[in-house]
Amino acid sequence: MIETIRANRAPAPKPKPDASTLGFGDVFTDHMLLADYSPERGWTNPRIEPYGPLVLDPAAAVLHYGQGVFEGLKAFRGVDGQVRLFRPQQHLARLNRSAHRLCIPPLDPELALAWLVDLVGLEQDWVPEGPGTALYVRPTIVASEPFLGVRPAETYLFFVILSPVGTYQPSGIHSMAIRVEERYARAVAGGVGAAKTGGNYAAGLLATEEAHAAGFSQVLWLDGASRQLVDEVGMMNIMLRIGDQVLTPSLSDTFLPGVTRDSALTLLHEWGVDVVERPIAIDEVVEAIRLRTLREMWGTGTAAVVAPVGELGYRGERHIINGGEIGTVTHRLYDALIAIQHATVPDTHGWTVPI
Repeated sequence: MIETIRANRAPAPKPKPDASTLGFGDVFTDHMLLADYSPERGWTNPRIEPYGPLVLDPAAAVLHYGQGVFEGLKAFRGVDGQVRLFRPQQHLARLNRSAHRLCIPPLDPELALAWLVDLVGLEQDWVPEGPGTALYVRPTIVASEPFLGVRPAETYLFFVILSPVGTYQPSGIHSMAIRVEERYARAVAGGVGAAKTGGNYAAGLLATEEAHAAGFSQVLWLDGASRQLVDEVGMMNIMLRIGDQVLTPSLSDTFLPGVTRDSALTLLHEWGVDVVERPIAIDEVVEAIRLRTLREMWGTGTAAVVAPVGELGYRGERHIINGGEIGTVTHRLYDALIAIQHATVPDTHGWTVPI
């Protein structure tokens, strides 16, 4: 049975920003959703409240031991005016997988989806119009029990906040320069790399800042053991086209199984592209650049959708990929996913949930 959500509406709605001024994640809507967990009652008390600060005890477990997970998905306004969530079931399933890894009680998927639909439905006037714009949805679970012992918490807070966002690349899709990271490791086998938890992002900050200082947009992570195998780019999954074959690293417990990655692979298979998921050595990538068989490279993720790579920095050398231009498969994937999200083509996969 789905518990009725209590809604406490904000007394004075905030003005909506112009879609052309939107960045990423710095504007928030009028309301947020919250629910509580206890061992006796499970997940209860779903409620919509005006957006505002959370009240957490200074000893809350998440603040000391990082027991928290989150997700990131989007709602889009189609050309028909209808608002739709993109693959929310897959994002909620991944949230539960992350929760399991961090000993956090799972959400009922049907219940959680109903909560998301209710919140986005209330805030649908915040969903911007235009290709690439969206309402970013951030579900989060944090351990709220106040204690300083090291064990899984007994109480948790689930909350969802919403942020209207512009296109990830405001000037249009363009290639980025990335640097191979050999010194730092973001995740290791057996760790929490495949869980969407804050520590994974904190672990990447220093390497990313150093890459920025050297003139690169992102870091290409290698595996934490041998520093030989390609892992992911920034917080995106990575794909390469060598010859006529698209390669992407096999899923492992060191990086996030992307929903956009899965969507892109589905489309590539449907288009008859030869796709292989397997370990990819960085030396193989550099050799393909030398032989001019690396035709394109791109990252996939919720924020950027598809982000082309035009330059790869490795051991002091900067290698240009495809003349720095966006590849044909990269462009086709970006256009196809944006078209589905904004309903300019039919959703034949059942990926969208109307609000």
